[in-house]
Amino acid sequence: MPGSAAPGHPAPREPEVPEDGSPEVFERALLGRPASMGRREVSRGAGVSVRSARKFWHALGFPVVHEGDAMFTEADLEALAGVARLVREDEVPEEFALAMTRAFARTMDRLAAWQAQLVVEEISRQRHGDDEPTVEEAVGDSEAAAAWLSSLTDEVEPLLVYVWRRQLTATIQRMLSLEDEAGSTSIIGFADLVNFTSVVRRVTERELAQMVQRFEDLCTDIVTAHGGRVVKTVGDEVLFQTVDVAPGAAIALDLVEAMSEDDLLPAARIGMAHGPVVRRLGDVFGTTVNRASRLTSVAPPGGVYVDDALTRLLEPLSGFATVPTRRRSLRGIGEVVPSRLVRVTGVRRSADVTAHV
Repeated sequence: MPGSAAPGHPAPREPEVPEDGSPEVFERALLGRPASMGRREVSRGAGVSVRSARKFWHALGFPVVHEGDAMFTEADLEALAGVARLVREDEVPEEFALAMTRAFARTMDRLAAWQAQLVVEEISRQRHGDDEPTVEEAVGDSEAAAAWLSSLTDEVEPLLVYVWRRQLTATIQRMLSLEDEAGSTSIIGFADLVNFTSVVRRVTERELAQMVQRFEDLCTDIVTAHGGRVVKTVGDEVLFQTVDVAPGAAIALDLVEAMSEDDLLPAARIGMAHGPVVRRLGDVFGTTVNRASRLTSVAPPGGVYVDDALTRLLEPLSGFATVPTRRRSLRGIGEVVPSRLVRVTGVRRSADVTAHV
């Protein structure tokens, strides 16, 4: 029943929802004073042109503001003035400052949407258990989620800054170590859930959300445990990256094994390639990435296919072996003979390897 905890879970801390639960109420709670300034007023207060203010607003990911619309708050004015100081006093090029703003905006957009969805789902689970909420109940859950998020902001903000500094430190360390690597090469891997489209047709939206969440959680835990990096997730697919070969191989094999043992998830398949990559906008591009993606599409359920370059690097490593498969034609890549990666123990013998294929 609404307001009761699901069996086996503690009762939620019910947030106080304002009687007027309008977006403006939560805007004031998060940003301070309500929006009261137009674009000319905010640009004049920050000491920049209307054109520069418009560029900044667009870099944040927000739509066109028309003359006379009171869309800006004191927080917007302070942020714009801060960017203007960087350009004027620190002589940072405007395009660079805008690029950094876009990087923050795109990341924070996904972060905000992700966190909001987590809170809505948690409140719904606590209130309704496994039952689907009615339309009215869903509206109430959203209002409670908005109130909860607003109340947690001051507590969570220091954690956000800490995590950013930690991730920035890790990025700088990777960047400096890559400078010592010839050609800045990487191991790129794609993990893909098998027959995901058909699975989607058989489950409810809630079950699908749980499946996607479980997949991402498992991938993130395994990749980071071996020192790799999750570059991005797109529904039923995860793109990961490592610099060293052995961790990359361990990630791939651990992933397919974890998926095969998980009752909630279908089997996974993985394609991996080694070579140079282009790094841009926190993502990776290039032929190496394309090759890994194409190998994933032909890998069998529970299997890991690797390209020739990675096969050669794996050869001297203990604990792993590769077995050539038949020749295949990969779209946009050409003719290849992928090898299947397997885990072995002790002395490598042909029978040992063949038994895994």
